[in-house]
Amino acid sequence: MVDRNPWLTFISHAVLILGVAIVAFPLYLALIASTHTADAIVQSPMPLLPGAHMWDNYKEALLGSGKLGSNTNVVHMMWVSFVVAMVITLGKIAISLLSAFAIVYFRFPFKMLCFWAIFLTLMLPVEVRILPTYKVVADLGLLNSYAGLTLPLIASATATFLFRQFFLTVPDELVEAARIDGAGAMRFFKDILVPLSKTSIAALFVIQFIYGWNQYLWPLLMTTSEDMYPVVIGIKRMLAGGEAAVDWNIVMATAILAMLPPTLVVILMQKWFVKGLVDTEK
Repeated sequence: MVDRNPWLTFISHAVLILGVAIVAFPLYLALIASTHTADAIVQSPMPLLPGAHMWDNYKEALLGSGKLGSNTNVVHMMWVSFVVAMVITLGKIAISLLSAFAIVYFRFPFKMLCFWAIFLTLMLPVEVRILPTYKVVADLGLLNSYAGLTLPLIASATATFLFRQFFLTVPDELVEAARIDGAGAMRFFKDILVPLSKTSIAALFVIQFIYGWNQYLWPLLMTTSEDMYPVVIGIKRMLAGGEAAVDWNIVMATAILAMLPPTLVVILMQKWFVKGLVDTEK
């Protein structure tokens, strides 16, 4: 039985409210700034209540004005980000499922060496290997392309490890039953392992989609054409340099729009995401 102390309850709720306020206040400022004119935002103090220019700011952000350092509108940049995020997410899940399946259910020379070689790549993030990776992609002529933006990021040692650990918990009786029924390796994988892994797949989908959507460093090096800017790079290009004034209302409107897709993914898949992380009845 849990002892309910009123003071502990009050303190815990106060800490939670403070944490939410610290996280949410910058988002609130961005939302408020996206409803005012650029001149109103730079005034001191900045307005903390919604303005009357929300529709104009979001319309200009969506359709593009050509004066923010890029002629590409936000709709196109968000489409590029969506394609990149989806290819990275689905590619990581597919490759990780197959590699974990091979490591757990197949016997071949140096199997554990291959697994630990995959696992050790966790120590080599893209920032460490970015120069040789860029050289390979440039030599293959994949700059300013979806393939160049996604293929170097499509493998995941973390997802492979998680699927391997789950596959090790699958009873051997299922393997024997499938073999007796005449099911081949890929039939067993498709009809048994993948359905059993759906909660883990859902959790990884959310994580990897946000990872792909928020990519900044790699697209910054890979893209020189405005047609291939993802929305994160587009926001950076909107920040004019030198003495030029920044239209912060449009920048903030773009930032709010850029947050919508990953937020919707988290909200729509929240149940599966939590279940995939904490469910033990597999």
